[in-house]
Amino acid sequence: MIVAGCDVGSLTAKVVIMDDISILAASVIKAKSRPEESAKEVMDMALKEAGLCLDAIEYRVGTGYGRKQIPFANEVVSEIACHGKGGHWLIPSVRTIVDIGGQDAKAIKVDENGNVIRYVYNDKCASGTGRFLEIMADAMEIRLEDMGKISLGSNSPVSISNQCTVFAETEVISLVNDGKEIPDIVSGLHRAMAHRVAALAKSIEIEADVTLAGGVAKNIGMYAALEDALGVKIKKMNLDPQINGALGAALLAQEALRKKTAA
Repeated sequence: MIVAGCDVGSLTAKVVIMDDISILAASVIKAKSRPEESAKEVMDMALKEAGLCLDAIEYRVGTGYGRKQIPFANEVVSEIACHGKGGHWLIPSVRTIVDIGGQDAKAIKVDENGNVIRYVYNDKCASGTGRFLEIMADAMEIRLEDMGKISLGSNSPVSISNQCTVFAETEVISLVNDGKEIPDIVSGLHRAMAHRVAALAKSIEIEADVTLAGGVAKNIGMYAALEDALGVKIKKMNLDPQINGALGAALLAQEALRKKTAA
């Protein structure tokens, strides 16, 4: 049984190819303007890594922002369900998955089988998303991927008072012009964003164990800030947290194929 999950988000596209028990290949690319092009390119990369052709994939589930435009998907599923399945498969003790993506933030509670019990998400404002950090990195003229490491050099994190991304960007520029240290500004941004995400997550009554998914989970500074804001230890995934949605889609593809075979 060989299946695949394809997660086309607003900033990146991901594919995971699996057999009955393990991951055969995983790929991540920056999303293109057309979701179908993103899906095709990232799938081709994963197929090459696995040494397979598309016809060898018996069932394919699509998810994410562009899921309806994935041309090779047999089925499309909400990213909520996919993140729940993926997080639970990686860490069976997990009952809460916090996903911070490029366009939204989600908190998901799952049962002992990884099925979603309750969830909440914010897709109306960029302030709790990866896009928020991307805008702030541009304002400070630093690389987004360097923000975590930079924040570790902070001795006195600044307080970011504005929740709106537009006003926060103006505030950050003013702080830079006032001579505030970049590590202190970055650390302050992480704290402000972490408290917004924590407030979202706490609304569904967080249950341990907790894990963090999405591209922002690669940011060590954000990781630490969210642990502090939630007041719990966050369990780290043992693979790229950015592919969690695609992994969950592949796991749901397995379930669908088993039902189809048994029918």
